[in-house]
Amino acid sequence: MRWVRYAFNDQVCYGALEDDRIRPIDGTPFGNHAFTGKRVGLDEVRLLAPVIPPTLYAAGMNYQSHIKEALALLPNGVGVRAPSRPEVGYRAINAIIGPEETIVIPRDSSGRVQHEGELVVVIGKKAKHLRVEDALDCVLGYTIGNDVSERSWQAVDRTLWRSKNTDTFKPMGPWIETEVDLDALFTRVRVNGVVQSEFRTNNMVFGVAEYLSAMTQYLTLYPGDVLWMGAEAPCSDMFPGDVVEVEIEGIGVLRNRIALEA
Repeated sequence: MRWVRYAFNDQVCYGALEDDRIRPIDGTPFGNHAFTGKRVGLDEVRLLAPVIPPTLYAAGMNYQSHIKEALALLPNGVGVRAPSRPEVGYRAINAIIGPEETIVIPRDSSGRVQHEGELVVVIGKKAKHLRVEDALDCVLGYTIGNDVSERSWQAVDRTLWRSKNTDTFKPMGPWIETEVDLDALFTRVRVNGVVQSEFRTNNMVFGVAEYLSAMTQYLTLYPGDVLWMGAEAPCSDMFPGDVVEVEIEGIGVLRNRIALEA
């Protein structure tokens, strides 16, 4: 099933996407809900980020080539090391935008703004103290994220408050896919139609189940929480006027345009 969150007649709604038609629901996929019996055309609505999560978690340095790329990028490899266990960071909810929305680069950016195409795990039920073998039971489904990163700020800020969390720097969508074979997924990032990065999505240092198990030993996951699973290298620069697409086969395509702040 594909769950979509969308704007229709000045209302924000959830529904199940079937071909090019949406079956609206009363409620949300994260709690009690019922289909209304109506149908809405996909061309009649504006797709939004598929969830505004209570908490946005992010896996750190979860692909080997991206670790090597970060070591070369940052001065003396400050703060970069291959993880010996799942390591979790946070991103800001204010940065979330949906498919086809515009990523806005601040006026004082150096211009070193790069894509990071990522698998996003969407939590469907409350979870604590998960075992690795049970961890995926709490997952509603998966969507796509672009962890937009301003590299000059990332190199000098002691936190990631600007480089990762600037408004519009977290595109997510286009929907939540519930039927996913993690081992079959393949990620491809295109800028202006040209492939910049492609890799097997599940070729991670630590997988989804390992992350969820490790996290829930210390914190409770709630319905609607999301975990971004990290990106593989190369991560190339994006410029105003560019169109970036993150495609994960078996899920869909997240597409956004780049613009400079007015």
